[in-house]
Amino acid sequence: MPHLAIEWKSVFGIALAFSAVALSLPAPVVAQESDQVTFSKDIAPILQRSCQQCHRPNGVAPMPLVTYEDVQPHAMAMMRRTGIRDRQGTMPPWYVEKDIGIQQYKDDPSLSDEEVAAIATWARNGTPEGDRADLPTPLVFEDAVGWRLGEPDLVVSTQEVLVEAAAPDWWGDLEGTPIPGLTEDRYVASVEIREINDVRENGGRDRETVGGLFVFHHMLFSTRAPGAGSTTWPVHEVGRNPDIFDVDSGQLLRAGSVLVPSSIHMHSNGSDTRAHLEVGFKFHPVGYEPKYRQAGYIVANGSDIDIKPEEGNQELHAYTVLQQNTKIVTFEPHLHAPGNRMCLEAIWGFNVETLACTGYDHNWVRGYAFADNYQPLLPAGTILHITGYMDNTAANRNIPDPRNWQGAGNRSVANMFIDLGYSVTLTEEQFQAEMAGRREMMRDRNDYDVG
Repeated sequence: MPHLAIEWKSVFGIALAFSAVALSLPAPVVAQESDQVTFSKDIAPILQRSCQQCHRPNGVAPMPLVTYEDVQPHAMAMMRRTGIRDRQGTMPPWYVEKDIGIQQYKDDPSLSDEEVAAIATWARNGTPEGDRADLPTPLVFEDAVGWRLGEPDLVVSTQEVLVEAAAPDWWGDLEGTPIPGLTEDRYVASVEIREINDVRENGGRDRETVGGLFVFHHMLFSTRAPGAGSTTWPVHEVGRNPDIFDVDSGQLLRAGSVLVPSSIHMHSNGSDTRAHLEVGFKFHPVGYEPKYRQAGYIVANGSDIDIKPEEGNQELHAYTVLQQNTKIVTFEPHLHAPGNRMCLEAIWGFNVETLACTGYDHNWVRGYAFADNYQPLLPAGTILHITGYMDNTAANRNIPDPRNWQGAGNRSVANMFIDLGYSVTLTEEQFQAEMAGRREMMRDRNDYDVG
C-alpha cells in the first residue's frame, strides 16, 4: 500500500496543500558512503528512471545510456551535467529550483542530492561496474516516436511538408485538417504531439542536437467547429512534455471540428526532410462532465521587453489580478534565447508567496504540472507576478551575438515573456470545499492562516 506523506503550508488566504504518494515503482537505491558505488547497483536504476526515455537506442538523445558499455565513457560528462541542477545544460532537463517554492510535481525526473552525489562518486572512483546480478530488469521501449502517455484515443495529422537541407527558417500557417472519426463531443484528458519524419530513413541526423532530428520548432493550434467558435490548445515545442489536464477540468473537443495549425516555425536540419505532426488526444469516459472551467487570464508582457547588450541578470516583470477563485494546475515559463530563469509569485495584501522558480533553456521548453493537492488555491483578488531573468552575454550559449540589443518578437532571436501555464476557476462554494478538504489533511490546525 503506498505511503502517504503530508506537509502543509498556507498563507494569507492562499492555501497550498502538500501531499505526496510514493510511486509504485521503487526509487533508485543510492549506496551509503561506506559502500562502493557501482553502475549495476546504484547508477543503472537512476538512468532508468530519469534518462533512458531519451537516452536509448533510436531515442532523441545523441547517445544511449543503457548498458555499462554505453555509459562508462560518459561518466565525467554525466557528473558535470547532473551537477548543474536547475540551469541551462543540466540533465535531465528539469529546471525547478529545489530551495524555493512548491517542490511536488507530476512526472518529475529530477535527481535527488544523493543521486547527484552517487554519480559524482562513481565517476571519480573509476566507474566500477559491480555485479551484473544487481542490475534492474531492462526497460522495454517502443521506437523513437512512441507515445509517452500511451496510445491515444484519437490521432490527427497535419499536412506533410518538405524542408530542404539548406532552407531558411519559415514561419506561417498550414492548412486545417478535418478531425476524423469523432461523432460526438468529447472531453480531453491529455494531449501529446510528436513529429513524424524520414530523418532516420535517410541516414540519420546531420547534427548532434535534438534539432537535428526534427524540422518543426513549434506550433500553435486550435480546433474549430461550425457554429461553435474555436478552442485553443497547448503549444507544441521541441522537447516539450505532454499536457495532462486537471482531472476535474477536461477540455472539450467538438464533433465536426477542424484542427488548425498556426504560427508555425520550421527550420532545416542539414538534410532534405519530409515531416508532419501528429496530435494525440486521450479522452475522459463518455458522459464525463468537468467540475471546473479553464481560467481565461494570461500573465505576460510583450510590450516592455528591452534587453540590453552585454548584460546579464536583466529582469522583466508582468502582473495580473485574478478576477475569480483559481487553482493553478501547471506553470510553464516561456522565454526565448536570452531567458535563463522565471519565478511565479502570488501577492495578497502585504504578503508575497513564491510559488515556483525554475531555470530556463530555450532548447528544452518544459511545462511543470503541480502534483494533486499541491496545486495553489488562490482567492479572487490575488495578484500573480512573474519575473523573467535574461542573460544577454557570451556566458549564455543560446545567444548568437550578445552585442545586439533585443526586443519582442516571434523569432527565437527576438523575445517573448509569458507564463503559458494552465489554471481553472472555482465558484465560492467550490473554493471553500477545496479549502476544507485541504484543512482536513493538515497535521496541525495552526499550520494555516486563512484571511
